[in-house]
Amino acid sequence: MNRDIIEGNWKQLKGKAKVQWGKLTDDDLDVIDGRREVLAGKIQERYGLSVEEARKQLEAWEKGNRN
Repeated sequence: MNRDIIEGNWKQLKGKAKVQWGKLTDDDLDVIDGRREVLAGKIQERYGLSVEEARKQLEAWEKGNRN
């Protein structure tokens, strides 16, 4: 899934992101607004992960939501 797909489908993907990363608040998801790097940063912040680990989780999530 590329950046355009995340941004273009953010309203649909927002709920899936909330399920995957329950520590993200509704306000976080509104601020993210489909921007991949902002999502990775919020995952890193909320879960205390390294940048690499947050990106790995995001990539895995993207692969699972390609359809």
